[in-house]
Amino acid sequence: MASTESDRGNAESSGRPSHEPHPATGTAVEEPTRNVVTHPKSYAAGVPAVLVSMQRGFTQMGPMRTAKTLLALNQRDGFDCPGCAWPEKPGGRKHAEFCENGAKAVAEEATKRTVTPEFFAANSVESLRHQSEYWLSQQGRLTHPMVLRPGDTHYQPIEWDAAYRLIADELNGLDSPDEAVFYTSGRTSNEAAFVYQLFARSLGTNNLPDCSNMCHESSGHALSTQIGIGKGSVSVLDIIDSDLIVIAGQNPGTNHPRMLSILEEAKRTGAAIVAINPLPEAGLLRFKDPQRVNGVLGKGITMADEFLQIRLGGDMALFRGLAALLLRAEKAAPGTVFDHEFLERHCDGVDEYLASLADVDFEEILTATGLSMQQIDDLADRWISSQRIIVCWAMGLTQHAHAVATIEEVTNTLLLRGMIGKPGAGVCPVRGHSNVQGDRTMGVWEQMPESFHSAIDSEFGITTTRTHGFDVVDSIRAMRDGKAKVFMAMGGNFVSATPDTEATRAALGGCRLTVQVSTKLNASHLYGGRTALILPTLGRTDTDVRGGVKQKVTVEDSMGAVHLSRGSLPPASDQLRSEVGIVCELAATVFGAEHPVDWSAMAADYDTIRDHIARVIPGFADFNTKVRAPDGFLLPHPPRDRREFGTTTGKARLRTNPLTWLPVPSDRLILQTLRSHDQYNTTIYGHDDRYRGITGNRRVVMVNPDDITAFGLHEGQSVSLVSEFRAADGRMEERRVDDFTVVGYPTPRGNAAAYYPETNPLVPLDHVAAKSNTPVSKAVTIRIEPRS
Repeated sequence: MASTESDRGNAESSGRPSHEPHPATGTAVEEPTRNVVTHPKSYAAGVPAVLVSMQRGFTQMGPMRTAKTLLALNQRDGFDCPGCAWPEKPGGRKHAEFCENGAKAVAEEATKRTVTPEFFAANSVESLRHQSEYWLSQQGRLTHPMVLRPGDTHYQPIEWDAAYRLIADELNGLDSPDEAVFYTSGRTSNEAAFVYQLFARSLGTNNLPDCSNMCHESSGHALSTQIGIGKGSVSVLDIIDSDLIVIAGQNPGTNHPRMLSILEEAKRTGAAIVAINPLPEAGLLRFKDPQRVNGVLGKGITMADEFLQIRLGGDMALFRGLAALLLRAEKAAPGTVFDHEFLERHCDGVDEYLASLADVDFEEILTATGLSMQQIDDLADRWISSQRIIVCWAMGLTQHAHAVATIEEVTNTLLLRGMIGKPGAGVCPVRGHSNVQGDRTMGVWEQMPESFHSAIDSEFGITTTRTHGFDVVDSIRAMRDGKAKVFMAMGGNFVSATPDTEATRAALGGCRLTVQVSTKLNASHLYGGRTALILPTLGRTDTDVRGGVKQKVTVEDSMGAVHLSRGSLPPASDQLRSEVGIVCELAATVFGAEHPVDWSAMAADYDTIRDHIARVIPGFADFNTKVRAPDGFLLPHPPRDRREFGTTTGKARLRTNPLTWLPVPSDRLILQTLRSHDQYNTTIYGHDDRYRGITGNRRVVMVNPDDITAFGLHEGQSVSLVSEFRAADGRMEERRVDDFTVVGYPTPRGNAAAYYPETNPLVPLDHVAAKSNTPVSKAVTIRIEPRS
């Protein structure tokens, strides 16, 4: 069904599939009801999660295939979940070591549905642009390499060798290697990520943006500055051993559901949990473990002992106020609050930071946070009385303009009490996509240090450029400005993951060539360059055979543990090639037989890649042996292991920053973009958000009922959302999305929430976090306009 003219610009992400069955081999998908029911759930998981998991599996894979894949998911001899990066508990594993959203992710990848050349022959690119992300994803697995040449309306099949030659000709024809951009999604294995960055650097560029630039880049920047490593410092066992777990700006019930079982175990051993979030998410309230009797027949377990419903952007103010109360308590009873030995031996910046706390204005803290003084006092009491404290966080902290300063403030409060480098305590940035942390470890970063470049050069006999490359935002700018002419993506859905959708589409459209290495159809295939290639690849669930030998890949979880992953399903087509194979075969075509890197040897045997990694990347010595242990191995983390800090001073650093928060402009709201429970990143599994009680419609804006009344709106009203952004030159920029429905929801006054990617067009490309350059997707100033 074609969109109306007013909807046309947003139809591809509307979540509303066509009424009509798709021609040829396309799969018809159900039209949503457009009903909106606002009855948020008070618990996460339970029997409904099991039923949904089975229903999605049976629909996409059938009963036998569902059983085979789910029983292998996250098992020692199976494959790693293509969803989130939450780790397994060391030791024995449950027979069902997966969550509802993990089951959905597997069903999407292991589906029996296929997207063949006949599909593309029956459907023009223009017609596919009018379909939703959900509809596109439901069509199934890509089966053949496809090309869209200048002037063509339909993708056409292309042989692999011809595709490699086309890419090689474009790359070798560039005026500079820096006119090429190589993007990576988190799902990519360690082996594929390593050869991919090696390919880009052999070409002569560090333009290696990745999805981390849009999520935990702020965490990496803050932690690298403060403790010398941009990774969390805790393990699953630390969480179980902790006596206070603070979860800030994170929704584990939807984004990391397997985390709930670990939190439950921590609760049963005596831990307290404090949840800090603008929305009362079900997973933060109560958990009903479907593998426990009380999770099936009973009420489960209460998760948060305290829920602090903070205003968007108020987290820095909360932790600044908390630190001021800690200082007050220390002065009242010297030596009872701060860990003076730790501060004196292992930290610097202490005096400057403590001096800044003298100026804290608690009236400002209360305004910024929307909390009461009693709530902040209670948190301080817990902080003082606890001996082992962990703070977990995710995008609710990292996607603000002051995100780096906020995370530094969180780390400061932990350092004051010596909560780094001791069991049951530390920092826990909870990574999203599986292996997103591993990709960075493997060198997928535009700013790798000199030690990495030197090791690469020595290992392979090449000379890599030291000039820093483009991150995601700068890559879009470069393509927009004609400075980048070839774009290649290893997985992901760049168009729908990035901010400022129209600007991103236009930037990609200006490239001479775009290349998407993908498992499934998505919007990025429909907004390519003048020539666009789709290269179909194996997924985590697929058997990967090279030279008659079944290959294994590795991944790194959110807590720095590395383990094997082995697919077992027959590929959807004999034309599918592994990510490693695609990169190495392409590199051989680009560089020729005389290149010093032996690409063919790495493509033939992934152990060869791991041997190279062992000699290049610290912590991976004897990689092939260690990773074959039942649970793999844990990478070294000096602050955690030895209280050694790789900062410029050799000490952990308390950072002092001006206090920043988000006043709400008059007659405006601050919008955060977020996921529904029926999606993972840009993959939309369905139209419902079961935990929030919203069904049949993704184009909703959640607004506090008092704000609805104050703005003269009513629930169920059709509205447009208009974002406002003051550009660097002083101009006020506006961006607009239409056809949204107002939903009354318990958000803080002045705050609103809506799903991405539908609201990505509202996020300005230049609205980024200081220092990390992460798009600010959790603090978009909007006004709401009724539709006539």
